[in-house]
Amino acid sequence: MSTRGKPLIGMTGRKDTSARLLSTSMHAVGATYTRAVQRAGGTPVIVPPVMHETDWPVLLERLDGLLLTGGEDIAPARYGQALEPWTGLVDDERDYAELGLVRAWLALGKPVLAICRGHQLLNVALGGTLYQDIMAQVANTFDHAYVPGRPMEDPVHDVAIESDSALARILGGERFAVNSAHHQATWLPGQGLEIVARAPDGIVEAAELRNHPFCLSVQWHPEAMLKLSDTMLPLFDALIAAAR
Repeated sequence: MSTRGKPLIGMTGRKDTSARLLSTSMHAVGATYTRAVQRAGGTPVIVPPVMHETDWPVLLERLDGLLLTGGEDIAPARYGQALEPWTGLVDDERDYAELGLVRAWLALGKPVLAICRGHQLLNVALGGTLYQDIMAQVANTFDHAYVPGRPMEDPVHDVAIESDSALARILGGERFAVNSAHHQATWLPGQGLEIVARAPDGIVEAAELRNHPFCLSVQWHPEAMLKLSDTMLPLFDALIAAAR
């Protein structure tokens, strides 16, 4: 752990223009992420989505843990597919920054928790692929996308977790009701990734990287669910414990 005290957790940021002056660009993360890390005993810092190779060694040295956050779609070219009309906005600069950082991070065996887009990005970083749109490409499924006006913390469907997984051990169970705010999903898992949870329609909801000290990814938003209960807090507790 860092000699500075509490573990320093880097959270991948996104580009935003929601300032009072709409022409002002910002790099930001949702407050639910920072509060979840703080509650679990970590010190959160934003990793801007503009990092380059010269920045990665500094982050690798100084950060104790990494939280890959949600956001826009990942460019299909990053996982060897042509752009389909179903894919939404992408940020090539963010893709480049995060994929490079994650690959360097995993090589050192440092702890990482990946959420929503982060879950998908981890898969792509390891050579996996994505469905560009669940409803368009997967038969007999339901809509996993966010519904405007629905509180982010509200459960939408259950997930079934493999009993012998680290995720089941951390959460203390094998079935949970979770929220949902994604239209893409894991298709082929990346090298070393083990699928450990699925939705009732078979969509991948969580994965773990084998032979890594701590690398978990979930498709739902556990940080938002903390508004209703502490059921998902152990995920963040486990990240902070690994970062120590």
